[in-house]
Amino acid sequence: MRLLIAVFALCISQTLAAQDVPAQKLSPDQFKTMVKEEKGTVIDVRTPEEFAQGHLKKAVNSDFRGGAFAQNLGNLDKDKIYYLYCATGNRSGQALKLMQEAGFTKVYNLGGYKDLKAAGLKTKEAKTKK
Repeated sequence: MRLLIAVFALCISQTLAAQDVPAQKLSPDQFKTMVKEEKGTVIDVRTPEEFAQGHLKKAVNSDFRGGAFAQNLGNLDKDKIYYLYCATGNRSGQALKLMQEAGFTKVYNLGGYKDLKAAGLKTKEAKTKK
């Protein structure tokens, strides 16, 4: 009987722990290292206008504020890896939390675009008119 109670308690504690997945914040250097071994999808959750001004190469845009992110969430594979960023890390942090609540476990917040660009990550900048 004690064994049964212990197993039951263990199952409940693991279930509760799985529901409280900690936020995964990566520095630009951690991202550079990790993405070499764990390829994933880079998602820029800024507005299309912000994205057009410059973004990480190979990033896809999914506007968090405009609702596109929430609409696209159901089309994403929960078993894949996702790297999120925005202007400052706030929206990407909110998007990460939304993904975790939806059952995604391999999601990382890269923070703000300016910091990523300053760290030397490859970007695609808007072309200026001459």
